[in-house]
Amino acid sequence: AVVDQTGKLITTQVIYPVAPASQAKIAQAKKDLADLIKKHAIEIIAIGNGTASRESEAFVAEVLKDFPETSYVIVNESGASVYSASELARHEFPDLTVEKRSAISIARRLQDPLAELVKIDPKSIGVGQYQHDVSQKKLSENLDFVVDTVVNQVGVNVNTASSTLLSHVSGLNKTISENIVAYREENGAITSRAEIKKVPRLGAKAFEQAAGFLRIPNAKNILDNTGVHPESYPAVKALFKQLNITNLDDSAKAKLKALTLKETAEELGLGQETLKDIIADLLKPGRDLRDDFEAPVLRQDVLELKDLSVGQKLEGTVRNVVDFGAFVDIGVHEDGLIHISEMSKNFVNHPSQVVSVGDLVTVWVSKIDLEHEKLNLSLVNPRESN
Repeated sequence: AVVDQTGKLITTQVIYPVAPASQAKIAQAKKDLADLIKKHAIEIIAIGNGTASRESEAFVAEVLKDFPETSYVIVNESGASVYSASELARHEFPDLTVEKRSAISIARRLQDPLAELVKIDPKSIGVGQYQHDVSQKKLSENLDFVVDTVVNQVGVNVNTASSTLLSHVSGLNKTISENIVAYREENGAITSRAEIKKVPRLGAKAFEQAAGFLRIPNAKNILDNTGVHPESYPAVKALFKQLNITNLDDSAKAKLKALTLKETAEELGLGQETLKDIIADLLKPGRDLRDDFEAPVLRQDVLELKDLSVGQKLEGTVRNVVDFGAFVDIGVHEDGLIHISEMSKNFVNHPSQVVSVGDLVTVWVSKIDLEHEKLNLSLVNPRESN
C-alpha cells in the first residue's frame, strides 16, 4: 500500500516477493516495487514484523540498491489483522480486502502510531501478560483515559490523525472527526487553524473547545503548532511586539523566561495561570513527548558481519532461547548470541524470564569475531550500563 504524508491511500498492489512464489513472480515483484518507488517518490518502506518479515526485508533491501534515497524500517504489526477485519476498517475501506487494509495500517503506524493503535481493541494489542485476567471494561476505560490524557497534553497533528484519534479531542464527535479527514483528503493538508473552521459541521463552539488541541506543524503562524488557543493570539502578538520577538529562537526563549508573570499578565489582560501555560508552550512549540524517544532504525541494506561496529544499535528477532542465553537474527548471515549476563543490569535466573522465541528486540553489538564469524549482542544499552 502507498500512502501520502497525511496517511491518505494512494494505491495498493499485490506482489509475490518470497517463496513459494516462482522465480518469475519474484522477478516481476522486484520490477513492480521499483516502479512504485519511482512513480510515487517513496521515501520509506514499512515492513511488518510478522510472517516472512525477514524474507521480505531481504527482498526490499535488494530492490533498494537502485534507490539510495529510500530506506526501510521494521514495524510492530500487533493487532493489524484484527483491525483489518473490524467494522471500522470496513467503514474506512469498504472495497478493499483485509490484506490491503493491513498494509495501509502498517504504513500509517510508522507515520503516527497512536492514530492507528486507537482503532484496535486493547486486548488485541498485547498490552501485558495479565491483560485477559482483568476486567475488560475497566481495561478499556483506563486505556481510553490514557489516550484522552495524552491528546490533551500534547495535542494531535490535524494532518495525520485518524478520525478515531480526533474523536478523543474535546469538542469533536465521530461525525466532525470524519469530516476533518474527508476535508483534508479532498483539499490536501490543512495549513492553519483558521482553515479548520471550513470543515462541515464544525461550528464555533466545537472550534472553541478543540482548537487548542489541534496542532499544525510547519504552519505559517507558529502559534498554530502550540497549545495556545486562538482567542489568546492577540495577547501573544502584543507580547511578541513588546519583547521584539519574531521567531522562537534561543534569545526569544531567554526573554520569555525572564518575564515577571504578575506584571506582564496585567499588561496583557490575561490571568497569571493562562500566561504561565502560554509561556510553557512557547518554550517548547509543537512539543511531542515521543520526540524524547530514540527514533526507529532506518535501514537501506541487510547487513553483513563486517558492516557492524561495537556499540551499534539494531532491531532483531529472537530465534532460539537456551540455558545460557538467546540467539537473535539481526539480518546478517549468523545469529548473534545474547549471553544471560547481557540480558539485564539485574541478575537473571533464566533467559526465558526476559525473552521468548519470536520477540522483536532492540540490541547493541558487544563483540564481533570476523575470523570465526561469531557475534555477541547485549540487551543493555552500553550508555546506561555503567
